[in-house]
Amino acid sequence: MKLPKLIHGKLIKRYKRFLADITLDNSEIITAHVPNSGAMTSTIAPECDVWVSKSDNEKRKLAYTLELTKIDDKLICTNTSYANKIAIEAIQNGTIKELQGYDAIKPEQKYGQNSRIDILLEKGDKKCFVEVKSVTLKLGDHLAFPDAVTSRGTKHLEELMSMVKLGHRAVMLYIIQRTDKLPFRIADEIDKKYNEKFLEATSKGVEILIYQSNISLDEIKLI
Repeated sequence: MKLPKLIHGKLIKRYKRFLADITLDNSEIITAHVPNSGAMTSTIAPECDVWVSKSDNEKRKLAYTLELTKIDDKLICTNTSYANKIAIEAIQNGTIKELQGYDAIKPEQKYGQNSRIDILLEKGDKKCFVEVKSVTLKLGDHLAFPDAVTSRGTKHLEELMSMVKLGHRAVMLYIIQRTDKLPFRIADEIDKKYNEKFLEATSKGVEILIYQSNISLDEIKLI
């Protein structure tokens, strides 16, 4: 996935979850939208390098969007809205080998109990429900999910189990959105209930896929 044109700066602070004050290289101080509802632990720090995009849409309250950060020389994609696009692109170009052989790729489809699946794959009567999660948390020598308690994430695991029970295929796809080459685990110390539901889901047929992102200032793609 090609990234928009990026502008470099230094973070001053993130606040109210969705706002960040940034000093651009030209010394201009701007406020950017932060498209990330998580805790962003290990992905952002005062004075860290950041990259923002700028929109020409006059209807937007904030023209700038925080796209990437750099911590310990590792690039991190902090825009969680990209995860689904990256996943769909990787299915279409054959990178995700486990999700090949389907005729239709449908994003954001209603299913289960008032939920939406990130990606629905279909071939005739065959259905594969794919939930996508963006992984940016680093804990010691591991990358981990979630970075905060996520009742929504736990619900997604329950919904995937219900699809397996109905005879469909269900997949949880974790996309590593930082360039660290480290093993992945569930952050059970952050959300014990999510970890318990994860273990239950895997025991009942929900498949787990973990893919690494290759991140540059021009594009993000799965490898």
